[in-house]
Amino acid sequence: MNYVYILHSAKLSRFYTGFTADFDTRLDFHLNSEQERKFTYKADDWIVFLKIECESKSQALAIEKHIKDMKSKIYIENLLRYPEVINKLLEKYKDC
Repeated sequence: MNYVYILHSAKLSRFYTGFTADFDTRLDFHLNSEQERKFTYKADDWIVFLKIECESKSQALAIEKHIKDMKSKIYIENLLRYPEVINKLLEKYKDC
């Protein structure tokens, strides 16, 4: 399965958006890796804000790009507040 995920750090008041085919391994990397160059190294309080299950890798990558292109904390918060937006994204990028 492929996922788009959004992590949130209250400490940084920031979101991190990513894509993976192995969510548990990727989350463990963000929470426990010692690599200083990765963005999520800057805080130790990351929580899973949202996880979107996608039908394909190309769909997940397109949705991840869409969310990142919005460059909006409010848009990300609204994804959780209004689940119908996620359904529209899944439909829009269904045949990528």
